[in-house]
Amino acid sequence: MDLLTTEEEYLRQGYARVAGVDEVGRGPLAGPVVCAAVILPLDKEKRIVGIDDSKKLTAKKREALAELIKERAIAYAIEEVDADTIDEINILQATRLCMKRAVENLRVKADMVLTDGNMTLDIETPQKSIVKGDALVASIGAASILAKVYRDALMKDFAKEYPMYGFERNAGYGTQEHIRAIREVGICKIHRKTFVKKFWDGQAKI
Repeated sequence: MDLLTTEEEYLRQGYARVAGVDEVGRGPLAGPVVCAAVILPLDKEKRIVGIDDSKKLTAKKREALAELIKERAIAYAIEEVDADTIDEINILQATRLCMKRAVENLRVKADMVLTDGNMTLDIETPQKSIVKGDALVASIGAASILAKVYRDALMKDFAKEYPMYGFERNAGYGTQEHIRAIREVGICKIHRKTFVKKFWDGQAKI
C-alpha cells in the first residue's frame, strides 16, 4: 500500500481530516457487525508502516498495528450494531448505521469520509466509497484493523459465555463446527435469526 497517498491528494484539495471507515462481521451467523473510523496523521514521523487490509495480516501483526493506530491517530472510533438490530433492519442497513455512528463519534470532526466498498452513509460530510479501499487507502486499512481486532476479542469473550459454538475459533462465521452446534443445541442470544434459518429448528438455547 502506498502510505497515505489518497489522504495527501485530498489534503491538496483542501480536506485536512480524512476519515477512513470500514466494517468487519457482515457475514457471520452470530455477533455484531463492527465498524471503525480513523483519521491518520500525515506527519512523516507519525506514519505507521505495515497497514493493509486486516484479512491479509496475521493476528499478532493486526494487534500490534491496532495499538499503534490508537496511539498515533488524530481520532478513531469503534462502534457495533447487535444481532437483534441486524435482524430488524437487515445487515446492509445495520452496516450503514454502524459506519455512521463511527464517523459521528470521532472526537475530531472529519471533513472527508472514505468508505470501503460501495457504501453511502447518511451523513452531511463529503464522502466517497472506494472498492477494495481497505487494501488501497491507509486510513480505511487502519479502520479495518481496529474493527477486526475489536470484534475478534469480543467474540472470544462471547465464547466464554457460550462455549458450545466455538466462537473463539470461528468468530461467529458459519463453520461446520458452528452449524453442527446450532443443529444440536439451538441458538443463543447473539445469533442472527435471519441468518440461521437453514440450520435452526426455531428453538432458542438461551
